[in-house]
Amino acid sequence: MSPYLPSIETHMQAFYQSLSEKARRRYAAIEAHKLGHGGRSYIARVLGCSRQTITQGLHDLREPDPFERTRIRRPGGGRKLVEEKDPTIMVVLEQMLSNENEIAGDPMGKQKWVRSSTRRLRARLEEAGYQVSHTTVCRLLKDMDFSLKTNKRKQGSSKHPERDKQFQYIAAQRQVFAGAGLPIISVDTKKKELIGEFRHNGRTWRREAEEVNEHDFPNAAQCRAVPFGIYDVTRNDRYVVVGISNDTPQFAVNAIARWWESDGRAVYPLADQLLILADGGGSNGSRARAWKCNLQRQVSDKYGIKVIVCHYPPGCSKWNPVEHRLFSQISCNWAGKPLRTLERMLGYIRGTTTTTGLTVKAFLDAAPYKKGQKIKKEDCEQLQLSPHTVCPRWNYTITPRP
Repeated sequence: MSPYLPSIETHMQAFYQSLSEKARRRYAAIEAHKLGHGGRSYIARVLGCSRQTITQGLHDLREPDPFERTRIRRPGGGRKLVEEKDPTIMVVLEQMLSNENEIAGDPMGKQKWVRSSTRRLRARLEEAGYQVSHTTVCRLLKDMDFSLKTNKRKQGSSKHPERDKQFQYIAAQRQVFAGAGLPIISVDTKKKELIGEFRHNGRTWRREAEEVNEHDFPNAAQCRAVPFGIYDVTRNDRYVVVGISNDTPQFAVNAIARWWESDGRAVYPLADQLLILADGGGSNGSRARAWKCNLQRQVSDKYGIKVIVCHYPPGCSKWNPVEHRLFSQISCNWAGKPLRTLERMLGYIRGTTTTTGLTVKAFLDAAPYKKGQKIKKEDCEQLQLSPHTVCPRWNYTITPRP
């Protein structure tokens, strides 16, 4: 005969389900202890728990742990995380994102994001032999400093039909050059900066705030600095040339030639090809004839190397590695610090470091560059330029002339 009426058993079951795990086993232990002999079997049947749960509850009541008043389980309880059971999943996921050109970032901050969804990444991890859920992939990405971002579309903007094809082609070119040990550089011009007593976004730890001009009038500046960045993808090296004139194709190509003269050919003595990843517009735009002519004369002809150029599709400049591998770190380093002189600006760039060993070389280019460089039709006809079969507007090879 049951010690309790069926209605009482129903209330006991409802109360038991409303408790936490720790409270459940202690409640079951109290009820079993009150009934004495046979109480454990009866309470286990009524509440739907095991006798081991009641035994553990009695142990908790006899020897309470003073350090676990706010915990349900002891530290370390539950299933281990997937990265604890197999740490190689973090390495595989990092390689998957890097090798497939998936990472993009904000050049003015440390935020990063990926192109593929967590469910697609989960499917790829399953193909590699890792059984995980998409929520686990989301947590792993957060642990790797990625953030979830929504799309912000401007009125009239549209996705180019050849966008994905170009991304796949760039990834293939990078894989070929990296496998052969050939140089790959990502280039772009950073946001122009006014040199002088001007406010700079960001905050720094100080006793008193630095005073700057009330208004940011360009005519009150000493000059306008034009930082052009070169990121060596193969060797993970950074190089910045700061101009004080205009952002022109001639300035951009001179910066690349300067890098090759001082660093490139010394690091790659046997290289006969150079892959350049650039945006689709600006001084290194895919339609700029001055950009192509200067590359022919200043780099390809002068140093006798083939120059392969791959431009990112329109509206995809954030995927250019130089944006989040170089410019973002520089912006964080001088955040909240007025760029009063060019020497101070160069010092901030050279002082940009990270825990992974990031170092940056910075140089000043004081030469004047005029806008609107005239390129004759005859100069364009003499170019040794060969468009590629895939997206020929964005991919081409410049061969040195005899």
